[in-house]
Amino acid sequence: MAEKAPRLDSTLASLLDRRRQRGQLRSLTTVPPGTVDFSSNDYLSLSSQPAVQQAFLARLQDAAVHPPGNGIITNTTNPVTNSTSPNPLLNPPSLLGSGGSRLLDGNSPRAEALEHFLASHHRAPAALLFNSAMDANVGLFGCVPQPGDAIVYDELIHASVHDGMRASRAGRKVGFAHGVVWERLEVRQGGGRSLEGVLRDLTRGEEGAGFRLGEKNVFVAVEGVYSMDGDVAPLVDVVECVEQVLDRGNGYVIVDEAHSAGIFGECGRGLVCELGLENRVWARVIGFGKAIGCAGGMVLCSSTTRDYLINYARTLIYTTAMSFPSLASIETAYEFLAAGHAQPLLTQLRSLIQETYRLLVALCVRHQPPPRLLRLGIERLHSPVIPVLTSKPRDLARFCQQRGFMVRPIVAPTVPNGEERIRVCLHAKNTVGEVQGLVTAIEEWVLEAMSTKRREETVTSRKTGSTGVDIVTRPSRDSKM
Repeated sequence: MAEKAPRLDSTLASLLDRRRQRGQLRSLTTVPPGTVDFSSNDYLSLSSQPAVQQAFLARLQDAAVHPPGNGIITNTTNPVTNSTSPNPLLNPPSLLGSGGSRLLDGNSPRAEALEHFLASHHRAPAALLFNSAMDANVGLFGCVPQPGDAIVYDELIHASVHDGMRASRAGRKVGFAHGVVWERLEVRQGGGRSLEGVLRDLTRGEEGAGFRLGEKNVFVAVEGVYSMDGDVAPLVDVVECVEQVLDRGNGYVIVDEAHSAGIFGECGRGLVCELGLENRVWARVIGFGKAIGCAGGMVLCSSTTRDYLINYARTLIYTTAMSFPSLASIETAYEFLAAGHAQPLLTQLRSLIQETYRLLVALCVRHQPPPRLLRLGIERLHSPVIPVLTSKPRDLARFCQQRGFMVRPIVAPTVPNGEERIRVCLHAKNTVGEVQGLVTAIEEWVLEAMSTKRREETVTSRKTGSTGVDIVTRPSRDSKM
């Protein structure tokens, strides 16, 4: 007899069905062998570089022969002299697991040395490793803002920052229109509040006295590169706006560089370094899972902030620390970057970005597809992420996948309703031929969809006796070519 499902399963199944009906159901998939990657975040293809792989394996082999120290020493008795002395060989460190959280047995000289190296590379006073950039954001935003402080964030900020804000004790959390810094740009950009407008609102009146006088802090959260739209934050303007409105020095800019580290700045130091803002940005969150080609994350900050996070960041305190292989992979990737070996990969990537954008623009000009069917979601290209907006993202993604090109559909709630898309992610290992093949597949899908639409309109016209169909589309901020 089949086991009766508990009532909770019925409730959960109903919620899943509701999401399925909206076309928003998520599921786990695997990439078929031989598929061309236009989906992953490994922009520089470091994880598949033979030189990087060989250096990483050599590190593991060396550690197996000469185990790395983990700071744990056992006192043993010498049977000849009857005296005690340290003998680390009786308690050899593990190459697989770290043994606990950083505050217990999971810390190691290697982890601390890596943090010093990473801080130096990114020109920051200090660094603190986390198991992921999400953990870093949740830990940072969850514990640093104090009661009465405010967090102001770009409306497209990553979900991990929202999770951190939910845990935060900050009194106010206010979003501003994506990429809109100055008040004079509010109307031009569609009426959303600008960063300047939000900050000035915080400082007005009796309630704003604390912010105005510098007694309360404002944390401003932006990303270097936005993962869904591929655009770059106007970071110089953001910093200048914060310094101008909060002139008592109580404005603190936090930049999530998960998608800009490795791509921007000399030797992949990131957007903050490229713009020379290291001393004007309070904290940076770096993710290792994108262009760095590894896993994990870190916060770049002051030494005092690092000590505070060690004491209060729950995502650091209550989780097992990185194992040796994770630390070794980060070391290997950063040594490759620091030596300048990634420059040819970056040159290849930038060339592919421009060629892909050129081909997609030409496709749109050639066939003039309705904006709801296909449009580019960005006017200028500076990153490997190209959003191709469509009302049928799953259909388009499936069409491309069937032809051997892995792109993913991005639907609500990951992006707002009406801004569904496929996201084309480019990599240094992609070729011009692969890019041409992907754009050809997209073009074939567009022509097929437009032909189907015309046939449907003809049938409707014959049934109703009308001579044509007027199509009215709502203007969109992303519809400009």
